[in-house]
Amino acid sequence: MEQHLKEYFNRYVSFEDKEIQTFLSKCEYKTYQKKEFILQEGNICKYQYFILEGLVRSYYIDKKGNEKITQFAIENWWFTNMESFIRETPSHLFIQCIEDSKILIISNENLEELYIAIPKLERLFRLINQNMIIAIQKKNDFHSKLKSKDRYSNLVDNFPDFAQRVPLFMIASYLEITPEYLSEIRKK
Repeated sequence: MEQHLKEYFNRYVSFEDKEIQTFLSKCEYKTYQKKEFILQEGNICKYQYFILEGLVRSYYIDKKGNEKITQFAIENWWFTNMESFIRETPSHLFIQCIEDSKILIISNENLEELYIAIPKLERLFRLINQNMIIAIQKKNDFHSKLKSKDRYSNLVDNFPDFAQRVPLFMIASYLEITPEYLSEIRKK
């Protein structure tokens, strides 16, 4: 796990083994089973999560009772409900495992302590958050500018392994199309 995390961190900022060990000392390691909830609507999100293995989704329930998937996360991705995490307010999202998952979790308090102990961690998380914001903006652009079939093609082209791991009805929800229409697109 230590080597895995070091390789990931060093993609952004160079870290020594001791710094990685210090970081890991402030994290918890958890395993979750498929369909297990990491966060439920109404609870305060107390952690940021790093996926070592597995796949999760974030979603909410709309007024008609439909699940609306807002995000997926796979190995080497950080995820959280940022608003709930930072503002310590009840989450409007659910975070649920799609696969059995191995995840590192870190509290805001421990992360703040680490920012002081290892200042380059702030740079690391700033870069990670910038990449997250760019990804969200791209998703919003694709949803507003592309037709449904092009959104699906874009997803499959950019994340082919991911598209194979996620059930079709969840991909349809994420792309904001019906499962039936997605099936038609896939046939073509």
